[in-house]
Amino acid sequence: MKELYLMRHSQTLFNQLHRIQGASDSPLTAQGIADAQEVGRYFKQQDITFDHAYSSTQERACDTLENITSQPYERLKGLKEWNFGVFEGQSEQLNPHDDSSRHSYGDFFLQFGGESDLQVQERMNKTLTKIMDRPDHQRVLAVSHGGACFMFLQKWLPYAEIKKRVKNFHNCCILKFAYDAGKFTFIEAINVKEL
Repeated sequence: MKELYLMRHSQTLFNQLHRIQGASDSPLTAQGIADAQEVGRYFKQQDITFDHAYSSTQERACDTLENITSQPYERLKGLKEWNFGVFEGQSEQLNPHDDSSRHSYGDFFLQFGGESDLQVQERMNKTLTKIMDRPDHQRVLAVSHGGACFMFLQKWLPYAEIKKRVKNFHNCCILKFAYDAGKFTFIEAINVKEL
């Protein structure tokens, strides 16, 4: 059975300012850098090593990964955050209420030049499946983003289970999955700061 450690990037300036940053980017804060380094120490203490590492092409994800490990990695557009269209860079207070049937924003952002929840979910699933199907990929680290990771998680775990099993999906949260024959099984959420 293969293992995927899917991690949300560290805290950024836009996280701190409560701004929507989907396809846009902002730098890691000093706290974000320290948190990523703490994750790196956790992996070393637990003797967790990775055959391969991947990151979204967005700077905040790459910088997070580089503060965790000096291991070479590949940047993939398929791991990018949800595109929120004209809402990029705006206050999080402008986010719509989620679609209660899917526990996401549904296709709200399409009309504003962004992506739908199902487009993000399909992109993430396709990318992560392709990664895990590669040879010599027994244990993989992939750094992505909050919305993208959450939509991927919802493909493989019902929302009621997510509410029970993922208490805090903050920056640097790690979602651990087992992978076998095209199927991901959620194992646990790891919040290093809470250990």
